[in-house]
Amino acid sequence: MYTPPSRKRIKKKAERPNLIPVLDAVFIFIFFLLMSYTSVKVYEIPSNVPIVSDSEPKKPPFSLTLVIKEKNITLQRGIERKVVGIFGKDRKDEYDIPSLRNKLIRIKKRHKKENTIIFEPQINIEYEKLIKIMDAVRTLRKTDETLFRTIKGVDTKIKELFNNIVFGNIQS
Repeated sequence: MYTPPSRKRIKKKAERPNLIPVLDAVFIFIFFLLMSYTSVKVYEIPSNVPIVSDSEPKKPPFSLTLVIKEKNITLQRGIERKVVGIFGKDRKDEYDIPSLRNKLIRIKKRHKKENTIIFEPQINIEYEKLIKIMDAVRTLRKTDETLFRTIKGVDTKIKELFNNIVFGNIQS
């Protein structure tokens, strides 16, 4: 009598692949990526875009404008753009920022509610120089003269010069 081979009668279960080493490798890779990640700090300088309107203003705008040229910085005021000050460069080819700050502090004494200044660079200015000018225009230092403004009958210390910077002409 014929008997079939035994290997055909015994059915083997299909073996499943061992996923444990694969999962270990994936988790080690994820851990490596997390540990090698370095966050990049991005600093933002707030600036506004000029607003265009058809309505007539209630009072003439203050329009304090800083025109940055190759040789100097010109400070202008009002719609007629009356020149308030011209600040040249020193021997190191740096703008005279201390004189600009002193002039802006004197203007702030007379116009305590005003916070806006318009920047109009006429040249391609280096980023670092632009930031120095913006910092000088924006902040009051502890060494500067203390200025107060009356709000609802209470004298409040002014902490910033002209912190609302608007770029009047953005070059491409």
